[in-house]
Amino acid sequence: MANTREVTVGAPDDLGLREVRIDGRPVGGVWSDKELRRLLRREGVAGGGPIRWLGGDATVWPDRAWMRRTTGFFVVLGLLATSFPLFRIGIVDSGDALTYGGRIAGFTIFVVAMMELIAAAAAVDFWEMRRWRYSGVAVLFGVVIALLCGISVLLLQIGERFTSATVIGIALVVWSSIVLFELVKYRAGKGLRIPKNIAIGVIVSTVLAAANLAYSQIYVPYVTTPLIQTGAEFKESSIDKGAAKLYVTVHLYVKNAGQVPVYVLGSTYWIRGEPAWSTPADKASRSELIFDGEFVLPDGHVLNPGEEVAKDAVIEVKDPDPRKYEAITAQSEVYVIRKDRMKMTGNYENTRLSGKTLRNSLREGDPPDPRYKFRTAISNSSEILNVIRGPQCVTVWGLGGKAPTVIVDVSPPDKRIRFDPEKPPLDQRAIERYGLTQVRGSMAQMPYPELLEKAGATEKGATPPPTPPPTPPPAL
Repeated sequence: MANTREVTVGAPDDLGLREVRIDGRPVGGVWSDKELRRLLRREGVAGGGPIRWLGGDATVWPDRAWMRRTTGFFVVLGLLATSFPLFRIGIVDSGDALTYGGRIAGFTIFVVAMMELIAAAAAVDFWEMRRWRYSGVAVLFGVVIALLCGISVLLLQIGERFTSATVIGIALVVWSSIVLFELVKYRAGKGLRIPKNIAIGVIVSTVLAAANLAYSQIYVPYVTTPLIQTGAEFKESSIDKGAAKLYVTVHLYVKNAGQVPVYVLGSTYWIRGEPAWSTPADKASRSELIFDGEFVLPDGHVLNPGEEVAKDAVIEVKDPDPRKYEAITAQSEVYVIRKDRMKMTGNYENTRLSGKTLRNSLREGDPPDPRYKFRTAISNSSEILNVIRGPQCVTVWGLGGKAPTVIVDVSPPDKRIRFDPEKPPLDQRAIERYGLTQVRGSMAQMPYPELLEKAGATEKGATPPPTPPPTPPPAL
């Protein structure tokens, strides 16, 4: 009897698993009498020996293997399904996000995906042998993460169209809520023991570090607005008396004076002749468009902080009669979109349509008689936004007429853009999401007689007279 080993079988836990101890040492858990006999043979305990039963004898085996394994299978499947998109988003954003904050977020999502894989492995142990003490805690954390991911997806979907991301968000919330209820019922978190002072210290330090990082690397760059400057200036002029034409050189420029790089989606400038009418109302109504065009090339040019694009345009004015105009005005306008919030995935410059090709492609709802059109796919600043918003395209129309303008729209590729002359020329949603901005420079004006005078002086080989300085204000 001295070699008889003491075998103790504990009471069933919440799932029906009974812990087995031999000589006071835990050797594993069993779900049935058959598994108990197999464990005892493996441990070298002779069959038929005395067994001490706690919480029920050899007939108490509440486990339902098929139900337990089915539940565990769906939990593991849900955790793996959650980790897959997280891995994809995390890998893409950690290397390709347009901002530093986006790359940090991508790395964080990658870590969360790893935690979901650990939770899936822990779920196998939790619904099988329970060899790891904290397997239930790991599964609980994984399910909570899945619930938070589902809620986040649905919150981000507010105001968006119904996409596959919406279905995924709903499925995650429903699945994780059911599993979370079961885990709480089975007291999956009972093995977690964290001292209160350590928990408080970790939470406080994490919150402070996260708040500082979010403010300095995410919030501040996000609220920093682009500072784009554009304008037009009159330079020299000359006259061709034989052809009865006046040539005026206009200097046009656009400069990024801020800290945010932008794409120049479109640019336009116009030269107008102001008639010598007696009332301002007449001048506004009779203002004549002499010339208009684009001045930023190539199309879709990236304007980095501190960079400037300039062009000298030579404008032709026919029949230079001194009584024809009172003044000549010049003004420029550019349409920019933030490069830190989106990226052109197609070749924007090569998507330009004009002339007969554009006219043949027009359909109902398109702007009437446009000069040109651009349309290309774009990518958001992070992969999570690509998943939430779905594919997006930017469409740019250039319109002529008496009031040249540019229309910019950002929308899904399958959405047909309908031109409405009553609406603003810029897409309001794109303004909020991507920092789409219309920048109009101040108007440059030159008296028409002065242009003719300079042109006459240049024709004789003399230096054009300088523009007189403005009259200083009277002393107080």
